Amino acid sequence: MFCRRGGFRQKLVHVTLRGTLYGSWLLGLFPFTYDSWTRKLHRSKWLIGYGIVLNVAIVTLILANDTEANTPARMEVFQRNPLAEQMNSVHDFHSLSMVVLMLLRCYWRSEDIAKILNELMDLQWCHFRHYSLDDCCKFDNFVLHKGLSVGLEVCSMLIMELGMYPKYSLQLFLGVIGLCAIVMVALLGASHFHLAVVYIYRCVWIVNRELLRFANQLAEGETVDPAGVDRLLGLYSRLLELNHRLAEIYDYQMVLVMVSFLAANVLGIYYYIIFSISLHKDMDIILLFIVPQALFINMYDFWLSIAVCDLAERTGRKTSTILKLFNDIENLDVSLERSISDFALFCSHQRLRFRHCGLFYVNYGMGFRMAITSFLYLLFLIQFDFSNL
Repeated sequence: MFCRRGGFRQKLVHVTLRGTLYGSWLLGLFPFTYDSWTRKLHRSKWLIGYGIVLNVAIVTLILANDTEANTPARMEVFQRNPLAEQMNSVHDFHSLSMVVLMLLRCYWRSEDIAKILNELMDLQWCHFRHYSLDDCCKFDNFVLHKGLSVGLEVCSMLIMELGMYPKYSLQLFLGVIGLCAIVMVALLGASHFHLAVVYIYRCVWIVNRELLRFANQLAEGETVDPAGVDRLLGLYSRLLELNHRLAEIYDYQMVLVMVSFLAANVLGIYYYIIFSISLHKDMDIILLFIVPQALFINMYDFWLSIAVCDLAERTGRKTSTILKLFNDIENLDVSLERSISDFALFCSHQRLRFRHCGLFYVNYGMGFRMAITSFLYLLFLIQFDFSNL
């Protein structure tokens, strides 16, 4: 499944994918072994046990070395506004629940995840590995952006924790190590869904390119084998089935991740208002850099999770648009026309979309509405607690 093309950009994509794989193995988030002979992933109970023990140890390390209790900036905010402390506790509980749910779903549904990944690798090896992907730059872009976002989130965590401490200690470093590890678990868990969606997008992109090539051949008077269109329809239907199964496994985790990003930004802006206005603090490194960089990186990661789903959805819509080109071609072979009609009928009933928890589709429109809603919640919060500001 890894990119084998030449060039620095493709090598960087390859390193990013490898880093995600090895990081997931290291943190117990990818409980599979790979059989190079059969090219299959197999569920490993030993890796599941390793992941459970490791992550319990990480949570214990965090609880034993609380990095928030002695942070002067946070304590000033909490003493000035008790609601802020309560909301911080709720957000901490939400973050812990998100990680626990992500690990439980990963282990509980590991057999289903292995089947999906094996089918994707089988499709890539049997049907798509011979196609040139030099024009599919968006695949590289989204892989690199996701790797960058994970690195930025970890760096942001380090800046937030170390930048607010007046002095360093062993307890601080142990707590920060635990926090960075648990953040990596959440980010890599979300990366699995992101990368799987990118691979599905790339396969659909290849199907669209082949359909467009068939249309150009017919327009130039050449013949097209109906079996080729039927083969593309079979691949397209398999990809949509994998997409549906993938979204069904990761929907709860991705909803919690997106809510966590937005909630962190709401609370961050709220703390910023308390720290700068209520406490009358002068502009320092906390107000000028530490808090704004965390807000920006959270929003960047949130929008990236929206953008990848919107990209796949738009690529799926292009399939129907390309099929309409065949309507302008006269004197089509009867069997070819039937194959194209079957493909068009399938696309009219089955679409490449991501519906989380059966509640909403993930695309740019929904992402914008979620961002606006989080801003409204911030306004409601300020109005509710205006007397303490």
